[in-house]
Amino acid sequence: MKLLPLLLKDGYKVGHKFQYPAGTSLVYSNLTPRKSRNPDMENVVFFGLQYFIKEYLIKQFNEEFFNRPKEEVMKAYRRRIDNYLGKDSITYDHIAALHDLGYLPIEIKALPEGSLVSMKVPVFTIRNTKPAFFWLTNMLETIVSAITWKPCTSATTAFHYLRVFTQYAHDTVGEDKSFLPWQGHDFSFRGMSGVEDALMSGAGHLLSFAGTDTIPAIDFLETYYNADADNELVGGSVPATEHSVMCMGTQDGEIKTFERLITEVYPTGIVSVVSDTWDFWQVITEFLPQLKTKILARNGKLVIRPDSGDPVKIIVGDPDAVPGSPAFKGAIECMWETFGGSITEKGYKLLDGHIGLIYGDSITLERQKAILEGLKQKGFASYNVVLGIGSFTYEYVTRDNFGFAMKATYGEVDGVGRDIFKDPKTDDGTKKSARGLMQVYRDKSTGKLALKDQCSWQEEAQGELQPVFRDGKLLRDWSLSEIRHLLKSQL
Repeated sequence: MKLLPLLLKDGYKVGHKFQYPAGTSLVYSNLTPRKSRNPDMENVVFFGLQYFIKEYLIKQFNEEFFNRPKEEVMKAYRRRIDNYLGKDSITYDHIAALHDLGYLPIEIKALPEGSLVSMKVPVFTIRNTKPAFFWLTNMLETIVSAITWKPCTSATTAFHYLRVFTQYAHDTVGEDKSFLPWQGHDFSFRGMSGVEDALMSGAGHLLSFAGTDTIPAIDFLETYYNADADNELVGGSVPATEHSVMCMGTQDGEIKTFERLITEVYPTGIVSVVSDTWDFWQVITEFLPQLKTKILARNGKLVIRPDSGDPVKIIVGDPDAVPGSPAFKGAIECMWETFGGSITEKGYKLLDGHIGLIYGDSITLERQKAILEGLKQKGFASYNVVLGIGSFTYEYVTRDNFGFAMKATYGEVDGVGRDIFKDPKTDDGTKKSARGLMQVYRDKSTGKLALKDQCSWQEEAQGELQPVFRDGKLLRDWSLSEIRHLLKSQL
């Protein structure tokens, strides 16, 4: 849909211009993660503002507002609000004045995208640059919040997966980190709340990993974050089957489907084959041993994909199963018995490079750690598995997972500054806001980003928050490679 961008707001925003005190000339606000609902995640990854600026503040405002005839946009805005609030409930001179100005008189100062940010530290500030347009700052709150919280949240989740993979690679593999970008694979697209949601989240995933089935997330990063898939690895995958492929080959012909795939369709390279269409343990204990010679003769890897059951028990083994049974041993141990492999420099078993396993159903952060720890306890390296991260992980979240909120902390009335804040007595402290102008600085003792509020303008001009947008123009254009480099440096 093509929408008038000034309508991308909560309904109550329409009248706020008329509610501020007479003489108001400045509203200064910030976006801050206020509280983590996951005790293991004390920081958030800041990501997505540049998309918001390029797509909404520049492209959509120019195409759907400033570059359209004034009479046309005024008629459309007036019609919608008159229908919504009642005819002549407000005046529209301020909208006409903005169109006459020809750009958004807004300044945004932000942290570098990819920064790891503690709770209650603002990721950016936003204010109006012309006194008459003080109402613009917080009018933008709705669309700012709607667009920015999700890429930050998904980028944070992916980074947490990467941290856990990295720790277990350190413990069970050694210095080789080359497999880490492929250990977390984005399987979420079909379960997301629309295409834009999938792209923003999928791009957040690709800050930490390279494996993805969300193809257009690559286009997203090329369009908004200066990525270039011709010259850098943005995202990738391998050929893989689905259940319809296996079913069409018939249950009686399942082993022949495996054989045809690895010898005729994909005689070389990596191919992933879903393996639980009928009997996963039959595939593991009968089909793979029968195909062992052909699998080991290939110049490539066959990746087995279980897709049902408890992933921890399937991969690591079920202690409640019959002792000595495949279910008791788990898939990795059974595959080791068939194919063997090598011993890492840390002393853990790693499957032969011709065979591997990916599990993409029902994976959570808790199960990720249980799988890797379970393998470690059995003497297996973490690189024996790839985990598919789906929409349960990336979609079963809200803005409140990290308490993202945009709030005003400073304003000016009749040329006099006012530190403003909220501190509800009925709240647990989550909604207590900072006050006044803000400076984000790097604490020398902890190395972490920290907040100093109630600043002077001179102090506000210093610190880690740097101008990225002013008066309709992008001032800082981050690239995917820069963001990845910064993020990985904080592992």
